[in-house]
Amino acid sequence: MSTPAALVTGGATRLGRHFAESLAAAGYDIALHVNRSRDEAEEVAEGIRAKGRACELFSCDFLHDDVGQLIEQVTQRFPQLSVLLNSASAYTPAPLAETDLEMLETQFRVNLFTPLLLTRHFASAVDTGQVINIIDNKVAYHQYPYAAYLLSKKSLAEMTRMAALEFAPRIRVNGIAPGVVLPASQRTSDYIDWRIDGIPVKQQGEPDHLVQALHYLLNNDFVAGQILFVDGGESINVEGRHSENYLG
Repeated sequence: MSTPAALVTGGATRLGRHFAESLAAAGYDIALHVNRSRDEAEEVAEGIRAKGRACELFSCDFLHDDVGQLIEQVTQRFPQLSVLLNSASAYTPAPLAETDLEMLETQFRVNLFTPLLLTRHFASAVDTGQVINIIDNKVAYHQYPYAAYLLSKKSLAEMTRMAALEFAPRIRVNGIAPGVVLPASQRTSDYIDWRIDGIPVKQQGEPDHLVQALHYLLNNDFVAGQILFVDGGESINVEGRHSENYLG
């Protein structure tokens, strides 16, 4: 009962899976949130249990269910809950001109409202702990082709800073903004090469880069309210137009 536990939303697939597995390897029992990816979640849970850590699945549809009940269910099973990692995300690209109310509601509910409400209930349920929000390095830009998604993630970044102030010192709240790490499967190799060319360190990131960032935030108790960009410097590679790069 003294083993610390972590709740990982969206922990069955992609980056969420890497985060859940790394937390388990670091000694945390895992509360694995799942919605539609049940088979993948069962696979992750079996792997974590095989390595000696407890792992339970908790179903919650962030578009319809009460997320407060999710925290209540998790703390009943894992009274030593001390980490909330908000990794679940909704992503539908569209410019402002093609963004409708349903798209806004879906992406804001999953990407902002749910992390906010989970943070609120987490803060009420634990004595001390940490919240880590997975954001996106796109928040450094104004890429209107991803209007609803990007606005929701920008809002999540601001919520991270607000929550860090409100819940300190009991709870530290930080964020990670990944760059090109696990591109969507439909992205072509030419596209990935083009993206890498815009990254100062000239390489694609690996999930382990984000795992290292996660453990840095977990282990450094003097870091709060920060958004850690793990993107090879891509988000600062914006020189702007000036006389020396004007081609005439």
